[in-house]
Amino acid sequence: MNVSWKLLSCFAALTTIASGCQSQTSPPPTEASANVEVDGHDHDEHEHGDGGESDVALAMAELSPEDRKEAEAQKFCAVMNTSLLGSMDAPLKLDVKGQPVFVCCAGCKSKALKNPDETLATVTKLKAENGRSKE
Repeated sequence: MNVSWKLLSCFAALTTIASGCQSQTSPPPTEASANVEVDGHDHDEHEHGDGGESDVALAMAELSPEDRKEAEAQKFCAVMNTSLLGSMDAPLKLDVKGQPVFVCCAGCKSKALKNPDETLATVTKLKAENGRSKE
């Protein structure tokens, strides 16, 4: 039955692509599609590692030591606050009202900059929660 669902999903996707129609009904959400279009873009389009510690460590190592310390204190994306920084690639650093803010991908950048007060409040909350988890 699982194979039939996959075939049906593939057929529906091909039909949608061929027809150019955006109003097709989507299959039920799966774990892999949990981050789809929450913020106006699809995180499933991005290259993801297996989300393991080594992938995150490699991505975070691309940041300067100062930026890495800030990103590790924030831990999660300022927009998709369930997306671990470094799980998609090196986090992007933004300047929001003079404060460093990290997002998981370029797709989150515009939303973070569009709502600066909300973004900064989220970062403050993320840093506070991350600080408590280390105690």
